[in-house]
Amino acid sequence: MTAADILQLADEIIGGRRLGRQDGLSFLADGELSALCEGADRIRRALCGDRADLCTIVNGRSGGCPENCRYCAQSAHYRTHVQRYEFLDAEALTEDCLKNEAEGVQRYSIVTAGRTLTGEAFEKALAAYRMMSGRSRLILCASHGFMTDEQLRQLREAGVTMYHENIETSRRYFPQVCTTHTYDDKLDMIRRAKAAGLTICCGGIIGMGETVQDRIDMALDIAQLGVESIPLNALIPMKGTPFGEMPPITEDEILRTVALFRFIVPEADVRLAAGRGLMERGGIKAFRAGANSAVTGNMLTTGGTSIRGDIEMLSELGFTVGGCSEAENGRTDHA
Repeated sequence: MTAADILQLADEIIGGRRLGRQDGLSFLADGELSALCEGADRIRRALCGDRADLCTIVNGRSGGCPENCRYCAQSAHYRTHVQRYEFLDAEALTEDCLKNEAEGVQRYSIVTAGRTLTGEAFEKALAAYRMMSGRSRLILCASHGFMTDEQLRQLREAGVTMYHENIETSRRYFPQVCTTHTYDDKLDMIRRAKAAGLTICCGGIIGMGETVQDRIDMALDIAQLGVESIPLNALIPMKGTPFGEMPPITEDEILRTVALFRFIVPEADVRLAAGRGLMERGGIKAFRAGANSAVTGNMLTTGGTSIRGDIEMLSELGFTVGGCSEAENGRTDHA
């Protein structure tokens, strides 16, 4: 496919065409990168506008996870130096949430190590969400592994409006990443969270040894799930894990992945997440290749990007940060 053909396809997507497995998608793997980025940016501007969205993630419970995800320093299967602690105090989480809100983010997400949250840890999570939803206007996102339908209902009632569950990679490659749960376990969790009335944040990790076709297959599955937010992580090899010696992925590979996701899932937020430090200025080129959102804040895996720095960069590119509506937020009143 020529550069002109790629740009023509971008216009067709803007006009309503959607790509699927029945289409010839090899151009996403071997097409001219500059044309892919230009086409993806054209799609983003037409279908998403210049609104940018920033999310901060906090590690609400750390270490000792029984799952064997081969990229993760928090897995109990590997010898790493990750800090271990139980679920954080609700007041401390709320203070952090309010601080991030004041600095300009739109979403706040609590992630926890472990297959799920139960008992006292889950009650602490509910208390934290109730406190945050009463004092903050941020969209609250939960990432707690495999929840029951009743737990999802309780999270929704506590003020959570978004659930995060990455599928990580393609169905084909998933067994090379994790064997203590399955790809279908992930899909089931996402579908049940959506049925519970939660919007979905679902993406994956690139640079784990998968092929570009695996990334395309992952994007196609995510498109079928009706996902609102797609965090794209570039692997940060963690010493002590099986993927700890993986070579770093290149910026061009990241840009191609961002662009192909915009072509396949044209109306979702394509969100730069871990590995932003592998790119120039935290991914400035990616925001001209289809990305319109980011995970921000002083976290190790995002490369130490700051909220202020991200807002300045996005403003420089012509984006308006924030501006989500109460309907998108899913909440109509605040204490």
